[in-house]
Amino acid sequence: MFKKSNFKYLAYALVFLSLIISCDSKGSLESATDLTISEGFKNPIGFYDANPTFSWKLPVSESNKSQSAYHIVAASKPDLLPDNADLWDSEKQTSEQSTWITYGGKPLESRQKVYWQVKYWNQNGDSSKWSETNHFELGLLNNSDWKAKWIGLDTAKDSIRGRENVIIHKPQYLRKGFELSSDVTSARLYITSKGVFDVSINGENVSDDAMSPGFTTYDKRIETLTYDVTNLIESGQNTIGVELASGWHSGRLLWGTTPWDNTISPKVLAQLEMTMSDGSKEIIVSDVSWKGMTNGPLQFAEIYDGEIYNANLEMPNWTTNNFDDKNWTTVEVGAIDANVKLEPKRHTTVKDKIKLVPQDITSNDGVAVFDLKQNMVGVPLVNVPMKKGDTLKIRFAEMLSPDGTFYTKNYRSAHSTDYYIAAKDGDIEYQPKFTFHGFRFVELSGFDTSETPTKDWVTGIVQYSDFEDNGTFTSSHDKLNQLQSNIVWGLRGNFLDIPTDCPQRNERLGWTGDAQVFGPTSMFNADVYKFWASWLQSVREAQLDDGAIPWTVPDSRGNKIGSSGWGDVGTIIPWKIYMRTGDVGFLEDNFEMMKNWVGYHQKKSNKHISNMMSFSDWLQPFPENGDTRGDTSSKLIGTAFYAHSAKLTAKVAKTLGKTEEQAKYEELYKTVAKAFENKFFDETGKVKEVAETQTSYLLALAFDLLSDDKKANAKKFLLKKIAEADNHLRTGFLGTPLLSEVLDETGEIDLMYKLLFNETYPSWFYSINQGATTIWERWNSYSKEEGFNPMNMNSLNHYAYGAIGQWMYERIAGIAPLEAGYKIIKIAPQPNEPLTSASASLSTPYGKVSSSWKIKDGKFFLEVVIPPNTTAKVIIPADRSEVLEMDGKTFEDNSNMKLINTGKDVFELEVQPGTYTFKSKLK
Repeated sequence: MFKKSNFKYLAYALVFLSLIISCDSKGSLESATDLTISEGFKNPIGFYDANPTFSWKLPVSESNKSQSAYHIVAASKPDLLPDNADLWDSEKQTSEQSTWITYGGKPLESRQKVYWQVKYWNQNGDSSKWSETNHFELGLLNNSDWKAKWIGLDTAKDSIRGRENVIIHKPQYLRKGFELSSDVTSARLYITSKGVFDVSINGENVSDDAMSPGFTTYDKRIETLTYDVTNLIESGQNTIGVELASGWHSGRLLWGTTPWDNTISPKVLAQLEMTMSDGSKEIIVSDVSWKGMTNGPLQFAEIYDGEIYNANLEMPNWTTNNFDDKNWTTVEVGAIDANVKLEPKRHTTVKDKIKLVPQDITSNDGVAVFDLKQNMVGVPLVNVPMKKGDTLKIRFAEMLSPDGTFYTKNYRSAHSTDYYIAAKDGDIEYQPKFTFHGFRFVELSGFDTSETPTKDWVTGIVQYSDFEDNGTFTSSHDKLNQLQSNIVWGLRGNFLDIPTDCPQRNERLGWTGDAQVFGPTSMFNADVYKFWASWLQSVREAQLDDGAIPWTVPDSRGNKIGSSGWGDVGTIIPWKIYMRTGDVGFLEDNFEMMKNWVGYHQKKSNKHISNMMSFSDWLQPFPENGDTRGDTSSKLIGTAFYAHSAKLTAKVAKTLGKTEEQAKYEELYKTVAKAFENKFFDETGKVKEVAETQTSYLLALAFDLLSDDKKANAKKFLLKKIAEADNHLRTGFLGTPLLSEVLDETGEIDLMYKLLFNETYPSWFYSINQGATTIWERWNSYSKEEGFNPMNMNSLNHYAYGAIGQWMYERIAGIAPLEAGYKIIKIAPQPNEPLTSASASLSTPYGKVSSSWKIKDGKFFLEVVIPPNTTAKVIIPADRSEVLEMDGKTFEDNSNMKLINTGKDVFELEVQPGTYTFKSKLK
């Protein structure tokens, strides 16, 4: 029999157990932060993916070193969370994974809204509180969801032809009035266009997006946008109005031809779905009931050529109920093409991101020039006094000629000029809507010359896809800091909906070679994962049946052949971005494309030696053959990239658990590498039969294409080629990104620093010494002594050579992923003269990591921040005979870190999450 005391102890035990259960339910740790879905979306509306992934970060605290388990719940209503999740309950999962968790619940459908929460358990088994409730709402996922029709006016009928004989479509104004008998509780506008649009409801602009919906492979996919317009809809009369212009779809692009038909007039597709207060549904669609006209104030709008805006033709209140459209024309109607997918936009829209004010003004004879002191991309906002009937002319230039005139030769046929015709005396305000420009200088003429120009007449509106900065880099060297700034501004200028080569001339296309070399650097500087994921979808769609990847994506040319080093974007970018995100789903999406591209390499080779067309080492300086493609053999380049793409495809197959394909592509890599070595290198490891260049050695070493007995000699020959160039680079688009990688891996840090800090041509600092505020297309686009490069292919905003930014982050500051997604981080700064300090920070999928070092009095100081749920290998340069200090005390192994290697002149530590300061004596 139990004694009373036994019952007392049992009662205590039950109370204690209930406390444990209660504590576990409520959680003792702070909740997870930065909840996102798929490629980093936070609470999106009109989302594209019915099978998203979920990610979160552990809050920084002494309690959180790592995650041991998680629990995700998802529901159709927020009040069902967390205990009654009706869509998905993952239950408690023992796992360190806090990124890219695949949704495993009930199938989701178009328009569906999903609410979700997560909790985690730390390394000690302590649980967190439930996170805040996040949500996402799906857009229209299928063509069959659309009841609307394509509408617009026949703007091609006048057959007005512009440059390159391309039809010029006049901007359209389209409107529809409708009446509602009760109040609206929810309203969604689903909309897209063949062209670019701006939409208003009842006189209010629906969004602050620019150049929507963006640039895709229009014969395969058109992106759609979703807007919450609940607050814009009223009971009774309503009006929706759309401005529509050519954009990329129906405007002129570089070659004047596209796979899609730009003689087709721009069209819009709109579907307004509303839930009324009584629960009923109302829908307004684009159809034959809409009206349109083309004689509005915006008379001309082209991406390359600018806008003409005539204020005399303004139509006050045309998007409101108080407007008479009886003289407007009934629109033409077209059916939705089942072969062209209508899909929600899968990255962020373009927006006005930064405002720049002029730093200097010069004025003479009715012409005023405003200097923003920064090469930028976007449009001007002008606020200028004018006389009625006068025309304000707005011109742009990246630089001025020595005589002070605008240098526009490098714009080629892009007119890049905006005009505003005044309807009254007084100040006018104007910002172009359906064009964009690349410029530093703005020239105004046609204003009221009785007024003296002031700086507030012009504001530079910097536009790019709506992403935020993702990292920082700074150092003790002003010119290196300027190089970092130039890289960032080059990124901003060329990430306007797609990754372009340049933003100012008659091009602005998604050149695959430029994207291939700059992709990794972009991931350090900006939160652009969703941007790349979206563009890679366009690359997949543009890939031809034989596996070729076009030179530009979207394919604005319709070329049927690929280029080595350019088309290899299809294998290089998936792997490089996977290493920075850890998202296996990204590899799954692109694996077939990778295999098909390697297959194209096979088709374009003979006995494994490439015959593929190639732009080669584009814009190599001092080419002996005088060719913009440089001196490096196209066969050597093609064969090297053939082997490299096979090797990357094998790596992806291994990551995806596809062992047979892994073995197949590993064997192919080895076979092609052997053929490469036998064809292009002699027994001493020297290039044979073709031109011996820096890039030829860089490709062989970077892509691991030589047998061990030849590698050391090949390195010596590379160093000899660099020495012959007076320790300067002789590399173009393909060779330059490999230069720092190879010299770093072969221990030539001193030489890499020498090349980076060279002041004379060709070098990164050369353009800075000539006044560059962005990365240039050519190493010598301009010099103060000789003026502009005589070639008109001379962009002053071209990000390719900014690929050096990757080495600045990974080796100068020292932050690199050892495991995909920075699950294991390498922090190994490489200090060298002339630097005395450098620091970088980066937002990884797990949180912020940073590395900051300085040298003072022969001592090396390093501060690192390692985010929760990761570990780091920290390598500290040091005189090993002296002690290492950590947080002011002599280092000893502890629970947060341990010494794992005593390599030459370094301490190598394995470090747990936290913030630490180290001090060593340099040798």
